[in-house]
Amino acid sequence: MKKTPLIVTTLLAAIGIAGCAALPGSTANYDQVADDMVKAAFRTQGIATVDRVTQIDETLKLCNAADVAGKPLDAATAKRIEEANLKTVKWPGDGKFLGDWKQGEAIAQSGRGLTWTDTAGSANGGNCYNCHQISKEEISFGTIGPSLYNYGKLRGVTDPDSAAAKPIVEYTWGKIWNAKAYNACSNMPRSGHMGNLSETQIKHIMALLLDPASPVNK
Repeated sequence: MKKTPLIVTTLLAAIGIAGCAALPGSTANYDQVADDMVKAAFRTQGIATVDRVTQIDETLKLCNAADVAGKPLDAATAKRIEEANLKTVKWPGDGKFLGDWKQGEAIAQSGRGLTWTDTAGSANGGNCYNCHQISKEEISFGTIGPSLYNYGKLRGVTDPDSAAAKPIVEYTWGKIWNAKAYNACSNMPRSGHMGNLSETQIKHIMALLLDPASPVNK
């Protein structure tokens, strides 16, 4: 007889516990049950550690709970989360927001990084095309996020260094660094805040979106 893998058996047992705990009058700690299931299902290997899915902050806890409940956060909680995340945004140390759009395109195209086979400190990709249309030349893209084609052009950014462009430039940087600063439960990764992308990499993506010379704005 074919043996059931231990990890599956453990998960089924945990699910059974959760089901029993959900009986009327139960005072089950669902967070603990879920945590036990995750610890049984995942293991640390290389740079991919279990704490990626077990050590989550208040923002993720509240958004996950709202998702499970099937309803959005109340306005006051959402505002509090956004304000807290906005404080985590780190602006470019040299005051320069844009890098090289060609490197930005390469980063946007790449989804590589953060797997157990990668080494600590290796450069990650942004995987931006997984959710967005960006340049017209790339015909394979996701639609979870809005189209970013003509991003700077549509917003009237002809000179990213000008005072007129400053609000758009700063918003774009903040959105890439920590999207939850502008939308509490955004599906967009907090690329800078979580260390997925470096400051230099974000500058390159900024150039892809805002540089008038970028194909995005042609």
